Amino acid sequence: MAHNRVLQWATFARSWWIYDAYHQCPFESAKRLCIFLQGQHKPIYHPLSDIGDHVVVINTKDISMKNEYWRKWRFHHHTGYPGGYSQTSAWRLHDLDDTKILHKAVYSRLPGNLLRRRMMRRLHLFPDTEVPDDILQNVTDQIRQVQLIPKPIHKYSKEDIDNFPKLFDWPEEYVIDYSKKKKDEDTEKYF
Repeated sequence: MAHNRVLQWATFARSWWIYDAYHQCPFESAKRLCIFLQGQHKPIYHPLSDIGDHVVVINTKDISMKNEYWRKWRFHHHTGYPGGYSQTSAWRLHDLDDTKILHKAVYSRLPGNLLRRRMMRRLHLFPDTEVPDDILQNVTDQIRQVQLIPKPIHKYSKEDIDNFPKLFDWPEEYVIDYSKKKKDEDTEKYF
């Protein structure tokens, strides 16, 4: 009998999840984060029940957007008063607040019912890895990143680079010193 009580408590308890937004698309990340905020990962999920978990997001200042989205994507806002409409480009909004783009992306993905504000209160956004200890102590699990992050070239050792298979070797004369060639051409013009 006590075993059933523990299972019930574990099912209804609010867990704390952590998500690293380093080099992740905010819109794709928002899809995944909304699943945990709404509680869709639980077997007792219902759209009208408030059973979602807390989500802690770190490194929101290092998000990435594809193509020309930083320059062309616009976020819209209206105060509700006449003349209160405004739009801000993504790069400008990110300069003003490092967490705002991910906040708006998650807010727009959540259902527009009365539970949206409660779910947003369970979203904790931090621009870097500095998270208060009282929040980190609650974290029990991690949400997998949406995109794989490739390893930068400077993190490979010289041995790894040398052992990497090559399709062909460049000839020695392939590199042309254009500065020397330009000087030769200039001297030919005057003589």
